[in-house]
Amino acid sequence: MKKLFSTSVNDTALSIGLLLLRVGAGSLMMMNHGLDKLVHFQMKSHLFADPFGIGRTTSLALVVFAEFFCAAFIILGLFTRLAAVPLVIAMGVALFKAHRGLGFGEGEMAAIYLVCFVTILLLGPGKASVDRFIAR
Repeated sequence: MKKLFSTSVNDTALSIGLLLLRVGAGSLMMMNHGLDKLVHFQMKSHLFADPFGIGRTTSLALVVFAEFFCAAFIILGLFTRLAAVPLVIAMGVALFKAHRGLGFGEGEMAAIYLVCFVTILLLGPGKASVDRFIAR
């Protein structure tokens, strides 16, 4: 009960929390969003939004890279901060361009993912990651 109300930071608990955040947010992004876009790439490429004028296919390819491949890197904790950058950009575009900044409405999922990936970007992967083993 004493630990429940403690204000001190425990390194082990922080690393477990980061692991859960990485695996949870990364898996949900990869399986619910990235995989569908990857599998149906050809069908979606003609209908996908082009918010920066770089072409629908190129925009979709960048989103697939972020939502599938970068999410996989986040799950593994491999190049974690670098992999978080495309996801932060993709979720920022989804929230502010596609959903007009409505974080408490239709853009709620994009806002939640944005918060998760910004947190990962700022805090890093934690101890339970491939990055940690590489750094040794």
